Amino acid sequence: MDVKSRTAPPVFVSLAIRSALQEMGDSFFGPSSSIFVGNHGYPDVFVGPMASMEYSAEQDNPAQWFGKGYYDIIKLRSSLLRSKYRHSVHTPSKFVEYNQELALASSPTDVELSFHGKPGHRMAISSYVQPMGPSVTIDSMRLVQNPKISRKVDDIVSDDLKAADAGFLLYKSGIDVYRLTNILSSGALGISKKMVPTRWSITASDDIVAKQLMKEIRLFPEIEECLAYESEYMDNRFVILLLPGAWEFENFEAWHPGSNWSFSDAVEIAAEYEPFSGRKDYASTEAGGYYASRIGVAEAVHAMKKQCKAVVFREIGGGYTVPLGVWVVRETVRNAFKAGPKRFASKAEALEYVKTRIRLPLAEYLKRSVVLRQRSVKDFV
Repeated sequence: MDVKSRTAPPVFVSLAIRSALQEMGDSFFGPSSSIFVGNHGYPDVFVGPMASMEYSAEQDNPAQWFGKGYYDIIKLRSSLLRSKYRHSVHTPSKFVEYNQELALASSPTDVELSFHGKPGHRMAISSYVQPMGPSVTIDSMRLVQNPKISRKVDDIVSDDLKAADAGFLLYKSGIDVYRLTNILSSGALGISKKMVPTRWSITASDDIVAKQLMKEIRLFPEIEECLAYESEYMDNRFVILLLPGAWEFENFEAWHPGSNWSFSDAVEIAAEYEPFSGRKDYASTEAGGYYASRIGVAEAVHAMKKQCKAVVFREIGGGYTVPLGVWVVRETVRNAFKAGPKRFASKAEALEYVKTRIRLPLAEYLKRSVVLRQRSVKDFV
């Protein structure tokens, strides 16, 4: 939920990483495969490469994190040093070009960073972005090797295309949303190019891809039976219900006491709905979680070449105490569709099954739902 937020507890890096930071001195030389663009002080924000002190291919790819525990993810991310240089998102420069090339590269690129001061030892935890490693302000950066940018990627970003159109072309070419987020943040996309804070580009990338997928979904034939999918991770339980009918999307978030965004002794439920025609307003009660859930469902439904009414039940238990970013939502939804569905002949049968898989009484969702309260002839078959 976005309307209420609280500061996550501080997370400090291990003694091994502290030692590595001390040995580094006043500069860094090594690989970088991503950048980070802050949002505080916008349009003058902190920008810079994520420098890998202990390189791993998983560091910048949350698609490979599903199933890992808190400790493993924090350890993985703690070895990434976030460099910071204050820069306007609107102003072109060689520094901006370097960061764009890093984002566009298909493999890590060696960089040299000159520090301004000493690196901090604290990690940044957020409900939007994946954990950020220790940070340091830099005076300068340079690329030590030529970034490897594929011809296809270079052609797309070089064309005179709107950011949304270029972004979806990149996605169709095999670029996942995580790398798309990085490219969009760098300011490499669009006619009037400018950098985009990473926090914003995460939701923007999910939105760009899902909107285009949904355009095609609306043209597909409807499913003929009710399907239920499930997945659970980090005490986030998802039950996804697909019902016959024209495309609609509804997403519930139920935050149980003790979970990160719970502020009372009672369960807090947020609901967001999107009709067949789509939505123009921002899903403010669920924020990035809504868009991460929607893209996961849209990808799966699009792969079926079908359309349907989709309802997502997300229940967050007390075990989810520290936020790790909306990738948790995206990857848990994606994982739900990897297993086969439970199949039901009617909505009534499907809802009876859902009752057994959720923690809250179904009535709590029904009184907030648009989709589930709809009636059709098929409901009585």
